[in-house]
Amino acid sequence: YFSCLLNKMNIRCTTPEDLMNMQHCNLLCLPENYQMKYYLYHGLSWPQLSYVAEDANKKIVGYVLAKMEEESEDDIHGHITSLAVKRTHRRLGLARKLMDQASRAMLENFGAKYVSLHVRVSNRAALNLYEKTLKFDKSEVEPKYYADGEDAFAMRKNLADFSMVETSQYDSEDETCLNIEPSLDKLSLGEKAT
Repeated sequence: YFSCLLNKMNIRCTTPEDLMNMQHCNLLCLPENYQMKYYLYHGLSWPQLSYVAEDANKKIVGYVLAKMEEESEDDIHGHITSLAVKRTHRRLGLARKLMDQASRAMLENFGAKYVSLHVRVSNRAALNLYEKTLKFDKSEVEPKYYADGEDAFAMRKNLADFSMVETSQYDSEDETCLNIEPSLDKLSLGEKAT
């Protein structure tokens, strides 16, 4: 069932038309919510960094909202603002595929050295995903980071290793589970069907 469901998924770069549905997905999945102008800011400033996962009916079931940090030209890095996958589509590898796509775009378009994110210290599921699956490291605790006063772990992943990954492990015409935009063929992040 899951393999069949994954075969009908599409991961693609976000368009302005997606922003309302991304916001809706955010409201369903996360306690941190953003006004539409924040989605627009990301979409207009870094259109190549945010991605959506859509099902066979073109409904958005997940997204990653990302940006480049503008603090210093010596410390070029990207930041994951928000990652969400609807409960009905979790445990399919979509979060990893969305994160990999955004990270690769940061590296290839902007020369990012690493990607950062924040996660609630109490969010064990997300911490497990970021540390074990996506290989992020905790860099520090940011006290009272969230509006409700909860602390956050600041996390980061070095992208130098990411550039070493051969894209051939992701590219296979007849065994790829995800349909990726033709312009992103070399960035295809589908897993081999099992």
